[in-house]
Amino acid sequence: MRLFFVVGPSGVGKDTLLSGAIAADPALHWARRAITRPESAGGEPFEGVTEAEFSNRLARGDFALHWDAHGLSYGVPHTELPLGRDVLLNGSRAAIAQALAAFPGLRIIHITAPVPVLAERLLGRGRESRDQIEARLIRADQPLHAAVPVIEIANDTTPEAGVARLLQALRA
Repeated sequence: MRLFFVVGPSGVGKDTLLSGAIAADPALHWARRAITRPESAGGEPFEGVTEAEFSNRLARGDFALHWDAHGLSYGVPHTELPLGRDVLLNGSRAAIAQALAAFPGLRIIHITAPVPVLAERLLGRGRESRDQIEARLIRADQPLHAAVPVIEIANDTTPEAGVARLLQALRA
């Protein structure tokens, strides 16, 4: 099993690329996260949980990895890391150090796109206010501080091109 931690700023298209990679290669597994937001918020397939439920699951040790970002809690259940399959984790740049500590063989994939492209995508999904989008765009240019090599993938053209680049990185 290889474990890939896919990170990048909001609006970069992580969900789109992960979905496309899974469709193209069913041997891959996209780990379904538990997130403290309603499932109706859309985006990736995830399990929406309340803050109380998340806290209870965390206390029981249900998560192989967990972190907080953007006012939400994220957890990857142990059951989402099947043996014998390559696993894709939709991660957070702020959780890279914690993820590396939990999984020493972890590979980091950083999805990038120019800020104007990110702005257009964030506005198009309609989940955040203009102020929230501005804050996300300011964070978009922050460098990664990873202690391991990072695979950089530009998702700046079509979804098909981005998926092809991701698949190429996964097969390398």
